[in-house]
Amino acid sequence: MNDLGTVTTTGDHATLTFERRLKFPIQKVWSAITDPQERKAWLGTTHVDDGTIVIEPEDPPAPAEAKRVTGRILTWQPPDNGHAVFEHEWRQRIVEDGVVRYELTADGDDTLLTFTHRGLSERNALGFVPGTHAFLDRLQAHLNDEEPPNWSERYAEVAPNYPAWR
Repeated sequence: MNDLGTVTTTGDHATLTFERRLKFPIQKVWSAITDPQERKAWLGTTHVDDGTIVIEPEDPPAPAEAKRVTGRILTWQPPDNGHAVFEHEWRQRIVEDGVVRYELTADGDDTLLTFTHRGLSERNALGFVPGTHAFLDRLQAHLNDEEPPNWSERYAEVAPNYPAWR
């Protein structure tokens, strides 16, 4: 398993997919992706209330209204029998409406994270893939109790690994 994401296209829509092995128990990873205080450390301010989510990322460097994400929470399935799912709509002014899904599977003491973002155009998916990679690297650092890497710097480091940037 490598840390690179993939973009697959079906018709007019694309799906970003990342698979990451996180060397932490599923409950710790679940907290990092669902607890607003933890999400702030690697993603940005997050409000979860009454079945909705609002995300106000600190990065990328862009106007706040362009980065703001809203949506309904579609699946909230805390860890049970080694499996968990957190899925929500992704409504952001700069891209097509989509759905983001974090699927967690316990594997011994580790957790397998499958992250998908579906519903984007191929062009936008190719643009989002290095940024999503940078955010997932920030998640990894947060789990490791390390200072998350600067998003812009990490984006610049990983972008050449993706087709749209070669």
